[in-house]
Amino acid sequence: MAIEVRIPTILRQYTEGAKAVEGSGDTLAALFADLETRHAGIQARIVDGDQLRRFVNVYLNDEDVRFLDGINTKLADGDSVTILPAVAGGMA
Repeated sequence: MAIEVRIPTILRQYTEGAKAVEGSGDTLAALFADLETRHAGIQARIVDGDQLRRFVNVYLNDEDVRFLDGINTKLADGDSVTILPAVAGGMA
């Protein structure tokens, strides 16, 4: 099962600069564990215990996984996962 994972600039240090990598797994949790085997350190930047880190957004085919099943969201062959750091800002 091939799943494309789009990597934000801040995490590309773990993927040797790659903007996208392939992974596999039947859930996001399994996908992140699979990525960790080839890109050591990336999983800890995305997941905290059994949930997504507070300031990391993950999209499955353009849908926010927080509104699905979080890291237990099911994946299928050909899915696309996008990892985005949350952006905060504005004027104080």
